Amino acid sequence: MKLKLKVCGMKYAENIQQIASLLPDYMGFIFYEPSPRFVGEDFVLPSNFPIQINKVGVFVDQPEEYIISKIKRYGLSHVQLHGNESPVLCESLRKQVKIIKVVSIGTEFDFNLLKPFADVVDYFLFDTKGLQPGGNGVAFDWKILTGYNYDIPFFLSGGLDMENISRLSGLNFKSLYGLDINSRVEIHPGLKDKDKVREFITHLQTTNNQQPTTI
Repeated sequence: MKLKLKVCGMKYAENIQQIASLLPDYMGFIFYEPSPRFVGEDFVLPSNFPIQINKVGVFVDQPEEYIISKIKRYGLSHVQLHGNESPVLCESLRKQVKIIKVVSIGTEFDFNLLKPFADVVDYFLFDTKGLQPGGNGVAFDWKILTGYNYDIPFFLSGGLDMENISRLSGLNFKSLYGLDINSRVEIHPGLKDKDKVREFITHLQTTNNQQPTTI
C-alpha cells in the first residue's frame, strides 16, 4: 500500500492555498475552540481548493449536530474524532462521511479496547498521549503498534518529522495507511512551513516508488 499524507491543523487562508498547491492526500481543519489551531466559526475555505484533496474536520467530544453542520458547510469527506466519542456516534456519523478515530498511545496500549470501534470506523489514527488532544509534537514508541492485529487501516501521528520517519523503513506495519503531520512542520501553530511539507511529500513519493506494497 502506498502511504498517504495528511497535513493537519491548517488555519490560515493563504497558507491553506500554499499547502494545497502541493496536493497532499488529506488536509485537516480543527473545529475545537481550545486548540491554538482552531479555524474559527467564520472560517472560509479558498474557493479554488483542489477537489482531489480530502477535507478532514477534527472534533473533540462535540455534539453530533455541530459536527453535521460543519460536514454540510465545508463538504467534509472525513471526520476525525479526537476525544472520548462513542461507537454509537461513530456509526451515526459514518452514514455521511468516513470516520477517523484517534487513539492516544502512552508507554503501552491494550488493543482490545478498539474492538467496539472495529465495525464503525474507517481508519484509526494513533497519536501520542499528551496534555493536549493532538499537536503535542512528541513521538511514541512505534514498536507498540506491533500488537495491532486489526485489518482497519491506520494513520501514524505524533511528532513526525524528516528525522524520525526514516525509522519506519525498519518496521513492517501491514495496515499502515498514512502519515499525519502537524506541529513539527510548523512555523507557529496553524501556519505550516511549505518547504518542510514539500520535503515530506518528496520523501513519500520516493519511498512509495521503492516499496509499492508495504513499508
